Amino acid sequence: MLGQRVSEALAEAGAQDAPPVVGPATRPEFGHYQANGVMGAAKRLGTNPRALAERVLAELDLEGIASRVEIAGPGFINIHLEPAFIAAQLDTGQPLLEPATESMTIVVDYSAPNLAKEMHVGHLRSTIIGDALVRVFTALGHHVIRQNHVGDWGTQFGMLIAHLEEIGANSEQLSDLEMFYQAAKRRFDDDQAFAQRARSQVVALQSGEPDVRAAWRRFIDISLNHCETIYQRLGVQLTRADVRAESAYNDDLQDIVAQLDDAGLLTRSDGADCVFLDQFTRKDGTPLPVIVRKSDGGYLYATTDLAAIRYRCRTLHADRVLYFVDARQSLHFQQVFAVAAKAGFVTESCELEHHPFGSILGPDGRPFRTRAGGVVKLTDLLDEARRRAERLVRAKNPDLPEAQIDAIAEAVGIGAVKYADLSKSRTTDYVFDWDQMLSFDGNTAPYLQYAHTRINSMFQRGGLVLGSLSGRMRLAEPAEHDLGALLIRFQEVVDQVARDAFPHHLCGYLADVAARFMQFYESCPVLNQDEPIRTSRLLLSQRTADVLKTGLGLLGIETVERM
Repeated sequence: MLGQRVSEALAEAGAQDAPPVVGPATRPEFGHYQANGVMGAAKRLGTNPRALAERVLAELDLEGIASRVEIAGPGFINIHLEPAFIAAQLDTGQPLLEPATESMTIVVDYSAPNLAKEMHVGHLRSTIIGDALVRVFTALGHHVIRQNHVGDWGTQFGMLIAHLEEIGANSEQLSDLEMFYQAAKRRFDDDQAFAQRARSQVVALQSGEPDVRAAWRRFIDISLNHCETIYQRLGVQLTRADVRAESAYNDDLQDIVAQLDDAGLLTRSDGADCVFLDQFTRKDGTPLPVIVRKSDGGYLYATTDLAAIRYRCRTLHADRVLYFVDARQSLHFQQVFAVAAKAGFVTESCELEHHPFGSILGPDGRPFRTRAGGVVKLTDLLDEARRRAERLVRAKNPDLPEAQIDAIAEAVGIGAVKYADLSKSRTTDYVFDWDQMLSFDGNTAPYLQYAHTRINSMFQRGGLVLGSLSGRMRLAEPAEHDLGALLIRFQEVVDQVARDAFPHHLCGYLADVAARFMQFYESCPVLNQDEPIRTSRLLLSQRTADVLKTGLGLLGIETVERM
């Protein structure tokens, strides 16, 4: 609301396209916000920021919203919100989130494991960041289509099928798909005759030979079962119905190349079919190709990705397509997006967005590995998280029933791993640290989960059920104003995450909410107060719990009644 009002005033003052950055001031008083879009607008207009701020102030109508509006410094506009306005926004009859003004069809490409082997720590970020954005878009009323673009095609499957053929179709080694893959890979690397047999199996697979296809489907089924178990433990909303594998586009690839040729984009280079675009060159200035068909007639990831783009834009009619794939693929997506646009695979209304992320590092600053130097399986990581969380839960509440300890440990352990990742800017690398992520202090999932349980406990002590109260609160004390002013920003923060695809903004906001609630709780007694103060503070606490639970839910993290 504030952002819209300031934007309208900026437009009236002659700065139509200025972003009205509105948020809490650096050192906020209670309900004190700052609009600093004026500074950037003034720079673009070549005018004095303070003079522009005065024009904006003359157009700004915040009657009933702000108790005082003033210009500070070189041209910041300080907005002091009315306590009654904050209280009205927090009325329990108001929904926490309003749907977007325009519903879009949004395709989200995330997780995308290679089905030839087990999911490992390298799949974590794509999976949980993508899931968080799916939840955010859904909460805002968009039509969301999940796309799990799993790797289920190519040389690695020829390798697996050849190895299975040699050791016997009923091999017990299939119970550990990762070990089976490693054994097949060693054979492929060390034995040229085996490598040739593996390549011939790929040809048989692509041509649809029944026995080879049956072996291939067996690997796919085993691997998808494993993925589903991981998704369920992570609380990730991906099912087999969301799988749109590489193989799904196999029949489209020849047509993709033909369309590129019809558009005049195809060039033959060293026997391969390539697309050269002027904006992509090597360091020495020579053209950098997008190879869509190799000299032997085989297709590449780029060809499959072009087919996927055409399908998502032309068949699914997407308005936005978001790809959560690591930063090492940035150039690949820049090229593929550019080729798709040039070829007409992308509709005018469809936005293609690659949202890259960094790596998970070990304490030594290198990619996170086991002590033996191997890849960290996701199932092992989650088991360890649960074990560590269980020790913490038993230390805090040793008398809890075993079943409750198990449930809490799973929620806290899995939540800690997810939040430790989501709370970091996705574009940066981060160091995996068990002690930090399972801490009950600071910006962690256990801290937020504990804040929620504390509110629940307060309601239980008062003989009330959390969520049962209704009405409007009265914010008389500074700590009440401070907490209330932060709670009404929930919509703004969620909208920001939907716009920019950075879940860490929501994490930081929820951590602020928890910290500010603790300050309110310490300075404003609740249960021992007379009416109407008691009910008002209970309502404020309930609204805080709603924001924490809903916000954590958008991140795919559970809350618990006790910890």
